[in-house]
Amino acid sequence: MTSSGGDPETQRLQVVVAYDGTDFHGFAYQREVRTVEGTLSEALAKVLQTTPAALGIVCAGRTDAGVHARGQVVSVDAPTGADLVKARRSLNRMLGPEVVVRAIRVAEPGFDARHSATARTYRYTIFNGEEPDPFLSRHAWWVPVRLDVARLRLASDPFIGEHDFAAFCRRGAEGTTTRRRVMSSRWLTDDRPGVLVYEVVANAFCWQMVRSIVGTLVEAGAGRRRPGDILRTLRTGDRAEAGAVAPPHGLCLWRVDYED
Repeated sequence: MTSSGGDPETQRLQVVVAYDGTDFHGFAYQREVRTVEGTLSEALAKVLQTTPAALGIVCAGRTDAGVHARGQVVSVDAPTGADLVKARRSLNRMLGPEVVVRAIRVAEPGFDARHSATARTYRYTIFNGEEPDPFLSRHAWWVPVRLDVARLRLASDPFIGEHDFAAFCRRGAEGTTTRRRVMSSRWLTDDRPGVLVYEVVANAFCWQMVRSIVGTLVEAGAGRRRPGDILRTLRTGDRAEAGAVAPPHGLCLWRVDYED
């Protein structure tokens, strides 16, 4: 199989990556700061015997600084005939445990990790307790005020469907749309005491959308906002009407879906 350019000497790969985003300045490459893309591309280029530029890395979601991933997907172009089992083993020895390649396979020609995706799943973890938990501090937002789970669940329902999420998104480039389709918005059951996990699935997300939703949901769970007001806030399209943006370290890109 060859890349989308039809070059018989290269093949398009689909790579599933997990990472702890705490010590990275986000996924996307930036000069002179440590990013997931920069770290991953250097390792991939070394293992696959090519250059970072030749890889042409595309990711499914550009996670911000401090945000984690369990199922980030990247597409890369690599020399044909590479031993992918050996490559994965070598990459994990070089990068783990901070960055782990969970899977690597040859993709269909033209596969694009971003544009071929049909849905993305994010999970946000909150620790709701009187004192912080040092074992959760890198991956969960500590909220000491008591949250009512019933109110959290009621407040999460209005996000389902296709809406303009301008009230829950940081302003992007001129002309970009903030309209998104949310397929699922729910709080998961977690057996760990005090741990609350919000999961949202959508065709795509705009900048800081999930963190803005979570910040607003927490206000509803704490009794500072009525769950019934969420839909009205959504319809205003006014960022000032929504809650504060939740911190990045509770957020994780959990999964990316593609057509079979």
